[in-house]
Amino acid sequence: MMIAKLVKPQTFLSLAMFGQHNACLCRFSPSFTARQMSLASSNEDIIVDKRGEGGCVGVVTMNRPDVMNSFTNSYMGRLGKTMRNMDADSSVAAIVITGGEKVFSAGGDITVMQDMKFKDCYWSFMKNFDTVVNVRKPVIAAVNGFAVGGGCELALMCDIILAGEKAKFGIPDSKIGTVAGGGGTQRLSQVIGKSRAMQMCLHGNTVTAQQAEAWDQVLNEAVKLGEKIAQHSKLIVAICKESINKSFDLSLSEGLHFERLLFYATFATNDCAEGIAAFVEKRKPVFTDS
Repeated sequence: MMIAKLVKPQTFLSLAMFGQHNACLCRFSPSFTARQMSLASSNEDIIVDKRGEGGCVGVVTMNRPDVMNSFTNSYMGRLGKTMRNMDADSSVAAIVITGGEKVFSAGGDITVMQDMKFKDCYWSFMKNFDTVVNVRKPVIAAVNGFAVGGGCELALMCDIILAGEKAKFGIPDSKIGTVAGGGGTQRLSQVIGKSRAMQMCLHGNTVTAQQAEAWDQVLNEAVKLGEKIAQHSKLIVAICKESINKSFDLSLSEGLHFERLLFYATFATNDCAEGIAAFVEKRKPVFTDS
C-alpha cells in the first residue's frame, strides 16, 4: 500500500511515521468546489459519483456525519454492494472511497456493540467488512479527519491512501477492552512496521498527517491518480494488483514463481501485444482490456 501526504509547495515533510517504503509525496494548490459541498449535504448515507475524464473514476462517499460515518453490518453490506457494482462497471478504472471533509470513519458503531456477546460477534459481526480487499480494481482512500478503529482498518484495506491535513489515524480498540478485528494488527504492522503498530494499538493514540492541505484537494488528487491508472489496461492493472497482494501471503520464492507465471500469462493478452507494439512504434497504446 502507498500512503501519500498532500503538502504545500516548497514544504518538506517527513514520512517516517508511515514507513519509507510505503510513502510518496504529492503537491497541489488549494480550492473547494460547490459540487463537493452539495455532496456533503446529501441525504443519502452512501453517495456514488463518477469523476475524471469520461467518468473513469468511481467515487464512493460514506455520508453519515451525525455518527462520524460509523458503520454497522447492514451498512457495510450496502457499502460492499456499492463497491462490487463499481468493480463490475466497465467504464470505471479506479475507485475512490472517502468520508467527506471532516471525517473518514470512526469505525464500528459502538452502541451496537454494547450488548453483543461472543456468539453474536462470531456468527455475524464484520461479515461484510472485507469487501474492499476483494475488489479487483485499484481502490484509493481519500482521508481527512478521523480514520479510527474500523475506519482506519477500512483505509488500510485500500491499495493507496491519500491523507489530508486533518487526517488522524488510530486503532483505539484497547481503550474499550478489545482488539482490532478488521486487520488493524495485521495490515498496520505491514505498512508502518512492528514498533509503530505496537505503539498505536497498545497506547491507542492517533497519528496525524501534518502540513497537508484541504479535503477537496485530497479527493481531487485521488481522482487524478485514478485517471492516470485509467490510462492503462484494466486487465493488466487487475493482474498487477493481484500479484502485489499475493506478496503478503507467499514466501519470496513462491511469490516470484507466482509473479513469473502472471508475467507469462500477459503475453496471451491483446493488451500486451498492443502495449509493446505502441512502444516500438512510439505511439499511444489503445487498450481493449482483453
